[in-house]
Amino acid sequence: QVQLVESGGGLVQAGGSLRLSCAASGRTFRRYAMGWFRQVLGKEREFVAAISWSGDSTSYTDSVKGRFTISRDNFKNTVYLQMNSLKPEDTAVYYCAATRSSGLGSTRNSYDYWGQGTQVTVSS
Repeated sequence: QVQLVESGGGLVQAGGSLRLSCAASGRTFRRYAMGWFRQVLGKEREFVAAISWSGDSTSYTDSVKGRFTISRDNFKNTVYLQMNSLKPEDTAVYYCAATRSSGLGSTRNSYDYWGQGTQVTVSS
């Protein structure tokens, strides 16, 4: 089992940047593919990005391609989401998630473990 704790959220102006971190407990972090999702109150949780256990493969939803970068440090048991050129529509609670599946899942059901989320607010 793995426990996930997100950090790095906050309030930023449009065009600004934030870097989210997700720290994982346990010694088997490198066996998990990781993902970032986001959710606006009253809406479905949506896929943002995913990264393979090795970090060699990544996937992004179209709306963040070229602006967001997912990465991981298996020595620090941490996955990151660098968010640049932020837009008001990026405002949401951001969650990290872990899965033992080998693929880069983009659905909520693909992931087994979730963090509690961190709020990102982008002002116009």
